[in-house]
Amino acid sequence: MKAFALFVLGLASTASLAAPVSVLFVGNSYTFGRIDPVMSYNAANVTDLTHAMWVANSAGTNVFEPHPWGGVPGIFKQMTVQAGLDYDVSLSTRNAASLRGHFLNTNPAGWDLRGNIGSSAWNKVVLQEQSDEPLTRQPGLASNPDYFKTYASKIADFVQSGTAHSYRERDLIGGTTAACQAATGASAGTCNLLRAVPANPNASAATDVYLYQTWARPNLINAPFTTVTDPVTGAVSFTTTAAPSFYSSLEAMTGDLHAAYFGLAASDPSFKGVAPVGDAFLSAVTSGVATRDMYAADALTDGLVDLWWDDGTHASVHGSYLSALTLFGTLTGLDPAMLGANEVAARDLGISSADARALQRIASAQLGFAVVPEPSTWALAGLGFVLMGWRIRRQPRAASLTPCAA
Repeated sequence: MKAFALFVLGLASTASLAAPVSVLFVGNSYTFGRIDPVMSYNAANVTDLTHAMWVANSAGTNVFEPHPWGGVPGIFKQMTVQAGLDYDVSLSTRNAASLRGHFLNTNPAGWDLRGNIGSSAWNKVVLQEQSDEPLTRQPGLASNPDYFKTYASKIADFVQSGTAHSYRERDLIGGTTAACQAATGASAGTCNLLRAVPANPNASAATDVYLYQTWARPNLINAPFTTVTDPVTGAVSFTTTAAPSFYSSLEAMTGDLHAAYFGLAASDPSFKGVAPVGDAFLSAVTSGVATRDMYAADALTDGLVDLWWDDGTHASVHGSYLSALTLFGTLTGLDPAMLGANEVAARDLGISSADARALQRIASAQLGFAVVPEPSTWALAGLGFVLMGWRIRRQPRAASLTPCAA
């Protein structure tokens, strides 16, 4: 046993000599967390690339979302620390941002979000699209799947090759002005506008780019009422107006999101894989771990985990934790279940050990890891890390394209 312990320590020493794995999370409030304790969680140990921009000009942002942000990347970072990994984590996020908005710098404050993406040569980049952008177009729904496919791929190309170029959206979407307009709902001027993209001096063909599949939104699925957000406090209150419904069930909306994200990853080799966060949310519901109907009279007393926040769109603390677990397993290749009942981020966020273990198992199963018993000693825990390292070498990303459980 002593020899084995020395072997494990030797592996750790070797790993410590390697450069940190740099990862950039690109997205919006689904990534930075929207509410505390998630929004500011572990902010001291991640780099919020929009913090300085916000300090210089906070126009176009919400008062109740002060920087610096830690969010889901902050939770992910803590998990990597507990797993003995050296990850350098950054985020470039803006409220309600789409990937098109990131690439074209459409924030009213003039933030250079594309510059954030090109500010370093990243080992891994995670792209989270605006929540309804990838969905099938429906009247009244702010979806634009052609923008999602076009700009996720353009960001991947910017990260990996970074060649200076110019383009018109009509040439990428539809091939003609009329077809571009029909597909996106944009004006002829928008479809025809010549857009210049500078070179990315830090582009690297070795960068792994992942898509972060978001979750079904209860406020778009037979919600009994709309909500109003206080512009100062961010508190949500309910109205007596029924919300418009676009999907019949969580399964239907999750299926649409799954098809969009996994379809793009399958059609564009620029993407390493998909973090199936939305699929994990649905798995938590269908397995009886999480509440299906957040609007039900017993939703707060049914003894199940609540994955959504009051507005029916953002994740709750537990939902953000499940997001981070799924991202952890996807990006590291390690089984989230190995983090155990005493996982630090869960404790910090006020998540019970039982709920943490339940959500770890959901993420583990969603990613295709086999269920294994918890190690009874630190030596066995060390063996688990060694075996997981062997699995990573043997099957580097096999779990990231697991078919939807729905």
